[in-house]
Amino acid sequence: MSNIKLFESKKIRSQWGEQEQKWYFSIVDVIEILTESPNPRKYWSVLKTRLKKEGSQLATNCSQLKMQSSDGKFYLTDVADTEQLLRLIQTIPSPKAEPFKIWLAKVGQERLNEIENPELAAQRMREIYKAKGYSDEWIEKRMRGIAVRDELTSEWNKREVKEGKEYSILMAEISRATFGLAPSEYKNLKGLTKSSENLRDHMTDLELIFSMLGEASTTEIARNKNAIGFNKNLNAAKEGGTVAGNARRELEHKSGKKVVTSKNFKQLNKDNKKIEE
Repeated sequence: MSNIKLFESKKIRSQWGEQEQKWYFSIVDVIEILTESPNPRKYWSVLKTRLKKEGSQLATNCSQLKMQSSDGKFYLTDVADTEQLLRLIQTIPSPKAEPFKIWLAKVGQERLNEIENPELAAQRMREIYKAKGYSDEWIEKRMRGIAVRDELTSEWNKREVKEGKEYSILMAEISRATFGLAPSEYKNLKGLTKSSENLRDHMTDLELIFSMLGEASTTEIARNKNAIGFNKNLNAAKEGGTVAGNARRELEHKSGKKVVTSKNFKQLNKDNKKIEE
């Protein structure tokens, strides 16, 4: 399970290992936070070389997992579990070392609690969005959208679609058929320049609804047609997105207003506050 963890509002790519029952964190992301280096990859490369010369098992035994990069693609990334990160922190002089250790312990406990009660994860996510200023109505749609996407990727996993590049291609096809834009083009339209900015977090209620429709339709088509493999699921993605795209165009025709907007969350939040005033 891939995830994003927040430390002082900064994102750390992470992945839960079901078999090992522990979190793995992107080392580069952690180094960027601890050192505030403008080039954390180079910092880690130099540090890793030094640790190898010293015979440290931390550098030789660190694992690699595919994680999403700033270009939206998935690459093998050096990762460390909690124990390894604690050893790594000892090699990096940083005033954030102690707060980070406390954060690590909290993340581990939260995961154990969520395994026992999955509703806690959903509740925590709602609280984060609420604190950022999102409305309750928007949050419910966002949460539902996450569930719809999880159901779709779970279906792809059963149907021999490879996680990573193939997932990204299929998602892009659904987006093109639904909105006429690939995710990267959509982000550009909304003025989102940071890789950490999630497109869905900047969508309006209607944009979220049509995203859900495209993905839910794709899931249903893949199931009914028993699509196995990438090519057949690519066809299902195009067809599912087309269902949502046709519905979007029909609404735009009837309402006289475009569904796709260039506004991002910051702009939308300002508009909502003006309406409330």
